[in-house]
Amino acid sequence: MLFAVVLSVYGQTGKGETDTITGGSMQNVTVLGNTSQRNLIMKSSQNMVRVTEDFINENLGGSLMQSLQTIPGVKAMSIGSGESKPTIRGLGFNRMAVTENGIKHEGQQWGEDHGLEINQFDIDRVEIVKGPSALLCGSDAIGGVINLYSDRVPQRSFEGKARIFARSNNASLGAAVQLGGAPGNGFYWKLSLSGSDYADYKVPTDSIQYYSYYIKLHKHRLRNTAGRELDGSVMLGYQGANFSTSLRLSDTNGKSGFFANAHGLEVRLSEIDYDRSERDISLPYHSVNHLKAVSHSELHRPNLHLSLDLSFQHNMRREESEPVSHGYMPKPESSLERKFNKTTYTVMAGAKTLVAEHHNLSMGVSAELQRNKRYGWGFIIPDFRNATAGAYIYDRYHVSERLILNAGLRYDLTRTHIYEYTDWFTTPENDVPTYKKRSENRVLNFGSLTWSAGVNYILGNWILKANVGKGFRTPIAKELGTDGVNYHIFRYERGNADLDPEESYQVDAGINWQGKRLSLQFDPYFNYFTNYIYMNPTSEYYEGLQVYNYSQSKVLRWGCEVMMKYEWMPWLESELTGEYLYARQQSGAKKGYTLPFSRPWSAGLTLRWKSEDDENKGAAFAQLTYQITGRQSEIVPPEKPTPGYYLIGLSAGKTWNLKGVTLSANMQCNNLLNRRYYDHTSYYRLIGVSEAGRNVSLSVGLEF
Repeated sequence: MLFAVVLSVYGQTGKGETDTITGGSMQNVTVLGNTSQRNLIMKSSQNMVRVTEDFINENLGGSLMQSLQTIPGVKAMSIGSGESKPTIRGLGFNRMAVTENGIKHEGQQWGEDHGLEINQFDIDRVEIVKGPSALLCGSDAIGGVINLYSDRVPQRSFEGKARIFARSNNASLGAAVQLGGAPGNGFYWKLSLSGSDYADYKVPTDSIQYYSYYIKLHKHRLRNTAGRELDGSVMLGYQGANFSTSLRLSDTNGKSGFFANAHGLEVRLSEIDYDRSERDISLPYHSVNHLKAVSHSELHRPNLHLSLDLSFQHNMRREESEPVSHGYMPKPESSLERKFNKTTYTVMAGAKTLVAEHHNLSMGVSAELQRNKRYGWGFIIPDFRNATAGAYIYDRYHVSERLILNAGLRYDLTRTHIYEYTDWFTTPENDVPTYKKRSENRVLNFGSLTWSAGVNYILGNWILKANVGKGFRTPIAKELGTDGVNYHIFRYERGNADLDPEESYQVDAGINWQGKRLSLQFDPYFNYFTNYIYMNPTSEYYEGLQVYNYSQSKVLRWGCEVMMKYEWMPWLESELTGEYLYARQQSGAKKGYTLPFSRPWSAGLTLRWKSEDDENKGAAFAQLTYQITGRQSEIVPPEKPTPGYYLIGLSAGKTWNLKGVTLSANMQCNNLLNRRYYDHTSYYRLIGVSEAGRNVSLSVGLEF
């Protein structure tokens, strides 16, 4: 968890460092294998991708994760109009960590029906580490880490940027402003504010079927999927020759509706006129407020670097629904179905030093305390308290300029307390009215030793890297103590308080080759879980909803990502990308099957035209993309297969340099042909709701 030090060990940029820009459809993404990036690549034996702010602006989606999903191995699970969940190599939720300025983001990340509470307009750059990263942050990083940075130090006494944007599919309108300055004597400040408002989003169909009921869609829109978001942050800091410190406060506030027709069939009896307005946010809806305060300090001495991070996070999430009787539950008195109040305190300290001229030795300790309390008439997870502590040591040995070895150890201890929960209404058991107990009061202790070792080697135009490591993940409260209906995703879920921590062993490799016009990247990986935790679909039903039980089994996973780029002319280039993932259960009741909601293979082809970046005229680009996703027939019964599909996209952009001011304009069109398709990982697929239809995005930015 001690990112401030460990990230520098893994070769990621320090505070305020700028990024090198490369071309291609993934322009402003550091493509491993580029000759100019050899020093960067040699700093890490893991597969890592770097993304700059320009890339985010050129691929501006409804959320930050949708803006990043063109990167091989990284996908976004869309959730309504303006939210999405990230996954790395098919692992998401609590199997991957998202950090902001070195601090792990702590919201209600267990939930499938809401996204990250992070403002994408605050982000200066992104670094994605694929593969087990428990050495970086302990539990929750078994699949990788998405590191977000909003800590760039202003270079002038006053500077700023502003952006307005619009999207056609959900009639989204928004704006973002960032101001900052360095008045002198090492002090600096930054201020940002952004907001957006969007309507119900459209799908390329006029009806869906839910439990054999025919549901007509009004103007192709999913009723009650509108929303709005308002975000702000302020940062104060000092940067001296040997000491630097900063304090950043941020607040994210959002509200969005749940697709009304998907929230139980009782909507047929509702008196709410969902078709009155495309921008109304009616019941059911959810709202979230995430407050974050982060302090980061560094002290530099000859051959010694010290760091200290302190943070506080407060996540408040509410889910409101029409009070309707379900099963034996009488009609509630309020619309508050679920409310979660989560507080997280984090402290991290570390040191890095040079030993015997060739050893970069790093060590650190960290501790975190969490408390999550629930309210409302609907139960899905019990109250819980988590306390974790960890320590690590890591060494990078520079054998030569062409050969670098690294190895590290980490130990983590976690204490989880899940609290008892009993229904507020009675359920007949043997004809006796009983207050049913949904969760037991239990205290669980978990400990794990993780390790990692790797090698980087340069051989002519080749850069070869390999990394082997062990990861772990402690079971979360939902897996341990859930026992109830999750109406948002159409299933009954049962936890298991006897689950063991997940353990994963993974081997990653990177094969990079760079020529004058052709560059290649091939990243294979192998992953073995001794006790993978997953939600096992059963043939049992409760109140008409399918029952899912949390189970554990041995799981084998392997796959690869491929990228090939060719420069036909200085102004014309093409890029081919692809990814494949194979997963198989090796034990348990579903032995021989894959995992539920497994992603199918996909590939993409991009043709890009670009102009030279003229100091006076600026630069321009235009590109055409073709993305194909295979049919997913590898399923876990009673799952159903998902058809394959292809999508075509267009994008273009232009910048103008105007006497100290840079003006930019970007346009992109996703799903150009307005095709109807289904994402196998989407829970909306279970009720026949396809992904969003054609969407044209426009944004205009000004930087001064």
